[in-house]
Amino acid sequence: MKGECVKEKLESAVRKAERIVGKNLSLPVLSCVYLELNKNTLLVKATNLDLGIEVSVPVKGLSPGVAAVPGSVLNSFLSNTPQNHTLSFESEGGVLSLETEGVKASLKTLPDEDFPLIPRITDGKEFEMPIKSFLKGLRAVSYSAAVSGMKPELSSVFINSSEDFLTFAATDSFRLAEKKIKVKNSKDFEHVLLPVKNANEIIRIFDGADEEVEVILGKNQISFKQGDTYLTSRVLDGTFPDYGQIIPKEFVVEATTLKEDLAGALRLANVFSDSLHQVGMRLVPSKKIFEIKTKNGVAGDTLSRVEAVLKGEELEINFNFKYIIDALQSIEGESLLLSWSGLHKPMVLRSLNDKSFTYLVMPLNK
Repeated sequence: MKGECVKEKLESAVRKAERIVGKNLSLPVLSCVYLELNKNTLLVKATNLDLGIEVSVPVKGLSPGVAAVPGSVLNSFLSNTPQNHTLSFESEGGVLSLETEGVKASLKTLPDEDFPLIPRITDGKEFEMPIKSFLKGLRAVSYSAAVSGMKPELSSVFINSSEDFLTFAATDSFRLAEKKIKVKNSKDFEHVLLPVKNANEIIRIFDGADEEVEVILGKNQISFKQGDTYLTSRVLDGTFPDYGQIIPKEFVVEATTLKEDLAGALRLANVFSDSLHQVGMRLVPSKKIFEIKTKNGVAGDTLSRVEAVLKGEELEINFNFKYIIDALQSIEGESLLLSWSGLHKPMVLRSLNDKSFTYLVMPLNK
């Protein structure tokens, strides 16, 4: 394999691919970026067997071939070499030679025969949608998925279509986030359980893109093709909880407040929170009181009053403040509506003017 290319284009492709290289001691080639040169196109590939990526780079091909190079080494080399120069590369005898302005390097390669194929969906359903819309949905809910993989359906993002909307949802059983995105072709999207770690990588890889993405749904895979990047992810075969039944429809007390006021009170509570990140909320609508308080046996305690429009009954209830802080990034607009259906029951958090996002948090026991 031998060729030349613009260094920055190869660097960008390797940076994307290196994000998802695997760490498998029994299959060391998964830690590699796989380079495949054919005519004037260099394919940069990587996989961890859960995600696979392929980025095409235009090059001046002199001789076709393949090479499997440790991803971290190649990425570090490219990111620390001079910009705006041509890069020459040649693979021969187990070594990838690289040369650019004033810099030469020889990188040892691994046997490429064991590198897995990047799956291609041949019998799936295909449609296009704005990549920004898809990423917006993932960002709005992914933090609510479970970190542990004990229950795979809870460590996933559930994506479903209804009417002209794609609905994204995630829950770890302590909180639930739901985001609806209006998309023209949403009827073509069958429900999918996307592992949250894959969802987060999809966000990072396509971050900043502003074009249509071609989506293909297969039996156990979902793939995305946008510009020079092809990415495929495993999807889970499971059942997401029927969460519609647990979202309260009636409330005993509601508070309308500014997002920044609530965030400020919660950040202050963080200084004095205990190991459970517990904060107490006290609402007295008749006296226009909305208080957030927290106590720590070592640091002390604090109490903040939040300006709000209140209606309903008096209520004192505790929550994990981190769960509430997490949701604020997903709420559009300056005003929030917080609703409680009673003691020991969840709180529902929404934007006052945007009904596309719903967030539910279970309370903590004292």
